[in-house]
This record gives sequence, structure tokens and C-alpha cells, in this order.
Amino acid sequence: MASADLKDELLCSICLCIFKDPVMLRCGHNFCRVCIDRVLDTQDESGVYTCPECREEFQERPALMKNINLHNVAERFLFTQPDLVEISGILCTYCVDYAVPAVKSCLHCEASLCEKHLRVHSKSSEHVLSDPSTSLENRKCSVHKKILEYYCTKDAACICVSCSLVGEHKGHQVEMLDEASEKKKGKLRNIFQKLSTKREKTEERVQNLEERWRKAQEKASKKAERVTALFTDIRRRLEDLEKRVLSEISRQEKEESLSISTLMKKLEIKKDELSRRMRHIEELCNMTDPLTVLQEPDTGDLCDPEVGGGDKDINRCLHDVDDLDVAVISDKLHTLCDIITDIRRGIYVEGPGDILLDVNTAANNVLISDDLKTATRTQNNQNRPETTERFQNNQVMSSRRFTSGRHYWDVESSESGDWRVGMCYPSIDRRGRQSYIGDNTKSWSLRRYSNQYLVRHDSKDIQLPDKISSNRVRICLDYEAGQLSFYELCDPIRHLHTFTATITEPLHAALCVFGRMIFKSYGFSYELFVVDY
Repeated sequence: MASADLKDELLCSICLCIFKDPVMLRCGHNFCRVCIDRVLDTQDESGVYTCPECREEFQERPALMKNINLHNVAERFLFTQPDLVEISGILCTYCVDYAVPAVKSCLHCEASLCEKHLRVHSKSSEHVLSDPSTSLENRKCSVHKKILEYYCTKDAACICVSCSLVGEHKGHQVEMLDEASEKKKGKLRNIFQKLSTKREKTEERVQNLEERWRKAQEKASKKAERVTALFTDIRRRLEDLEKRVLSEISRQEKEESLSISTLMKKLEIKKDELSRRMRHIEELCNMTDPLTVLQEPDTGDLCDPEVGGGDKDINRCLHDVDDLDVAVISDKLHTLCDIITDIRRGIYVEGPGDILLDVNTAANNVLISDDLKTATRTQNNQNRPETTERFQNNQVMSSRRFTSGRHYWDVESSESGDWRVGMCYPSIDRRGRQSYIGDNTKSWSLRRYSNQYLVRHDSKDIQLPDKISSNRVRICLDYEAGQLSFYELCDPIRHLHTFTATITEPLHAALCVFGRMIFKSYGFSYELFVVDY
């Protein structure tokens, strides 16, 4: 009660709001500066100024004195009452001398009323009161100028009583405005709820897309890092290869230079010896004494001097320095081919294939899970109908087939037991020993047998040099290139083997299980760009 009484004392009698910048007239009454200025402005033409509160007259426009104490009290009150709602800014129609806020509007009079005029306003039923409004004309019928009281459900229009009795809406079903408004509000609430649900779903989709975008950026960043690291390593290996080849060429050049230098020395010695003997023979030919000429050793020995191992050694040296050792250099350059092969082992494919197993092809000793992604060897006969599609023993094919493109999927096996995993043509036999994947020309497989790992095609095994330590493998298919590759999913991923063939039919994934073991195909992806050194 004390707070309410204090509020009454702090209300400006013009705007009926808490004082804002209160000023005081000589009569002692207080008003908001803006409110009293507006009242005094309207009194300027008459030249007579009166207090809106006590009607005391002033011959001249009264000076306004700021009431500091009241200003401080009002501010402190507003500080303690932050939720105080001020009255509407629509003014009373009948307060012509000064502006007074209206508290109600009369639809019949088309006027807004302050509290004082509302007390003397007519209480008859035709005077309909509403919250203060500036658009009173819109609440009357444009034809009959009567208050809109009803709602025509057929024409979806607000009408007056005359419209429903004699106008164009005669005979139509009508409702009271409040009743129709509540019905419409109910529909709007339903629409609002549906829109709210849709907005939540849209926000969820936006969040999902943002999350996918973030993951795509992270994945792209990781791929960029891998590619950068890959090419950095390739450049390092090429630079190292270049240094080794150039070093080999330099070594051979030094050896060759040394051999040539040694040979040249031998040839110089032989040349000198030949020159010496030629001079001696020339001297003999110039002698006149026949006895001296005949007493010299046989001239046949003079024509074949044996110096430093003879002509055979010289010819051998000439052969040795004939050219660089191309075989050694070529062998080192073969390392470049190895690097290129390593790069080609890097794979970039479309994404993990969603491999679902086809129960219609599953042997009756293979149990298939409800999600069609797990195969288990079982001793219990599944009693499925015998058809031409069904394998006789231990195997199952995927329902999806591949006719183009690049795809991959991951397979997890149990830690023990023998198994095969790979691909096959749909025309593969379903009966007999030749029906196992890898035992014919229509299938390729990675095989674990007695803790050994092999790849198999057309009943021919290739032993893998290293043991597989992980129980997860990846199968990659490049249909157009005719390549089927197997990888071990370890860290880093390791290439095991690649089959290359001319593919002539669609391909299906295939599993072969022995003993108690499980194969499971996963639908998530590992790192897509991989290089195995």
C-alpha cells in the first residue's frame, strides 16, 4: 500500500506517468517539463495561462522551476520498480486545453477518454469501450456505420448487426467476434505449433549441415596435409635418387678417367720404345759396313716389342673404358619406377559401399544378421529353400552389384578361424568345390588358411610376404581399370595385393566363412587417400 500511495504522489496529472524532469509552477503544483510546456503552448494564443491542476491564472507565461528533490525521489522510485508499465500514449479527445492520456476508446463516439471523462461517459449498451486506439473508424461497418459485432463464417468478414439482418450477409452463419476470434486463435496456435516444429526440424537440419560442413573441412584439411606430406616425401625420395644416380655417374667417370690415364701412360711408353727402335733401324739402314748390319740381332724381334703386358693388355683396357656401366645406372633408375608404383597404390575412391548380404544366396550353414551386414558360420541348418541362387556351402554374396565406378568397403573378421573375402561374377557356380571364391576364373579372394594369408584366383595362391596383424581389411574396386585391391586396416593402412583383370560382368562382394567366425561390413569411412611404402 505504501508503494502504491507513493506512486500516486509521483504521477504527473497531465500524462499520468511517473514524473520525468519535474518542474513546479508558482502555485506549487508539479508537472513533467514536456507536459506543461505542451499545455502552455496551447494557451499562448489566448494569452491567459492557467495551472492544469488548480486553474490559477497567470498574466504571463509562468517560469518553470526544476524540482530537484522530486526528481531524485521519482528516479529512486523507478529504480526500485523496474517493471512499472506506463500508460498508453493515446490522448483524451475531450481535453482540449492540455494533453491527457486516454485509458479507453468509445467505438460509438469514436473518441478516446481519460479517467475523468470516462466517469461521466454514457453507460448505454451502444457505447462499446475498448483499449485506447487511433483507428476507431476501422471498427465500424463502412456501409451502415455501425459497430462491427459479428463475424460471417461464409464470407470470412466482420459485419455489423444490420449486415446480418438486411445486408448481403443475410442468412449466413455468423458468430460473435470474441467467439470467432478464439476459434481463429486456436487455428493460429495449431499453425504456430506446426511452424515451430518445422522450424526446429529446419534448425536441426541446419545444425547437421553445419556439422557436416565442419567435418568436410576437417577431412579436407587432413587430406591436404596427407597430400602435402606425400609430395614432400616424393620430392625427398626423388632428390635422394638423383643424388645417388649422379654419384654413381661421377664414380664411374673417376674410375674411367683413372683407367684412361693409366692406359695413356702405357701407350706413351710403348710409343717411346717404338720410336727408339725405329731410330735404331734407321741407323742400321744408313750404315755402309755390311758386317755391322749383319751382326745385329734378327729384325723380326724389333717389330714386336712387348712393353707393359703387350697389345692384349692394352686392348683389354680399351674395352674396359669403352662406355659407362649403364646396367648399374639403370638399376638405380628402377627405384623411380618403385616410387611411381607406391604413388599408384594411393587410392582415392567415392566412399564406403553400403554392402548388404543377400539371404537368397546364403548357404544354409551361414547365419545372416537382421541388418544384413553380419555372417556367421553355424551348425544349425537354416532350412532356407533350395534355389539356383543359393550357395551349397559356407558362402554368401552381396545384394548390391557394381557395374562402374570406384568403390570400397571394410570387413571385420573374428580373430580365429579360416575365411575368404573378395568379389565374384553372378555367373559363378553355386555347387561343388569350384564354387568357392578364388577357386575359379569368376572370382578373386583374400584368404586366411591355417594362420597364413594368401590371395587366390583360378585356384592359384600367392603367398603374402607379411603376416596380417589386424582383423580388419578393406576391399577396393576400380571397375573401369579392372583392379581389385586388398588393404590391411592398420595404422598406417597397408597395401596387400592388387588383382588386375578385364572385367566382363557385374561384380558382387562375396564372403566365405569356416568355423565359428563373423564377418561384418561397416558403413563408415576410413582415411581415403593412402600411400603404402
